[in-house]
Amino acid sequence: MSHGHLLLIYAVLAILALIVLIARYRLNPFISVTVVSVGLALLAGMPAPEILPAYEQGVGKTLGHIALIVALGTMLGKMMAESGGAERIARTLIARFGTKNVHWAMMLIAFCIGLPIFFEVGFVLLVPIALNVARRTGVPLLLVGLPMVAGLSVVHGLVPPHPAAMLAVHAYGADVGRTVFYALLVGLPTAALAGPLFARVVAPRVKLPARNPMEAALLDEGHGRIPDDQLPGFGITIATLLLPVALMLLGGWADQIAAPGSPLNHGLRFIGHSVVALLLATLLSFVTLGLLRGFNREQILKFSQECLAPTAAITLLVGAGGGLNGILVHTGVASQIIDLSRQFDLSPLLMGWTMAALMRIATGSATVAMTTASGIVAPIAAALGYPHPELLVLATGAGSVVLSHVNDGGFWLVKEYFNMSVAQTFKTWTVLETLISVTALALVAALAAVL
Repeated sequence: MSHGHLLLIYAVLAILALIVLIARYRLNPFISVTVVSVGLALLAGMPAPEILPAYEQGVGKTLGHIALIVALGTMLGKMMAESGGAERIARTLIARFGTKNVHWAMMLIAFCIGLPIFFEVGFVLLVPIALNVARRTGVPLLLVGLPMVAGLSVVHGLVPPHPAAMLAVHAYGADVGRTVFYALLVGLPTAALAGPLFARVVAPRVKLPARNPMEAALLDEGHGRIPDDQLPGFGITIATLLLPVALMLLGGWADQIAAPGSPLNHGLRFIGHSVVALLLATLLSFVTLGLLRGFNREQILKFSQECLAPTAAITLLVGAGGGLNGILVHTGVASQIIDLSRQFDLSPLLMGWTMAALMRIATGSATVAMTTASGIVAPIAAALGYPHPELLVLATGAGSVVLSHVNDGGFWLVKEYFNMSVAQTFKTWTVLETLISVTALALVAALAAVL
């Protein structure tokens, strides 16, 4: 057996080891990825002194960009929560859509609010609203909750400036504005199918217990009872939230708006950079959702500092995913995958989806799946001359949300807050995630055929 074939076998064994360590032995995912990365390097014959520098280089390359996105997005999300902006968006959309269409309102709420923040943060922010809406309207919780998690999951995997999607944009060298545009074309119909439409089918078939302990705990604490006149206006709230998306769209179309190389073109590209766009939106939120809502500078400082602590774990895990990718490149595994793809004439889109799906199943983290898969597939796509890196971002993001199971923190969040059994969570949440993945891939393939 050739050395190249051995490298591929070692890579498969590494993925299996990740699944066992995380799912079976419940070892911390960051530790698991780090251990497996070092083990893979040793198996592949890397000299010991080169292993940790290669791993650290992969970590640094990933976190150098994503850490800024995570920090700014988390601060923006915190201001949305503390000011009541999230509650204002929820009340307005529910009032506009009405009780019969409340599931569509919840999907749009999640789609908007989930843009700058990780799935877990968005879920905890929105779940009191979903529980309150279900209680007030009398509709089944799953009919409200599933569209909410569908909206959050779609933006997590597909739509910049979400940190996970920005990882793939950075790796593939995609244009962020065009990625946003294509992501909206693919993401909205995907969220509609996997959210409100799927919820209509599955909610009547899953009977939940009459009493939900999480509902009692959250709603009895007063969530959703803020007087209407104490909430920020809908217009200023939605404008603050969508500012980074608008700026990145402007940056993406800078060459169509102004002559390349002109001062205006440079200015549009600057404000359209994901870090600058989120920085401007966060600074704006300190005014519109902070000072204008009666918070003083000390309170805003406290909000912006305390919200960063919960992001440490996910940031470390993302960095570990980048470190694993560094090991895959330095050991030659990535090169072997390139050669294999050429032999079998695999589509870069399908390869991005498959790699991300394997890492998702192994680690349970969509963000790590996107980090590792995009790092592997990017040089392959470049070698093959694939002309649409924006579509590669979407295909990789689609693969990163497939088949959520017991090693995914989102699985347990949905199970506990919706008061479902493990079997019911598989029937609802796992199917929903897989539906998002397959639908998005199909739409991306259709878009690729048109382009």
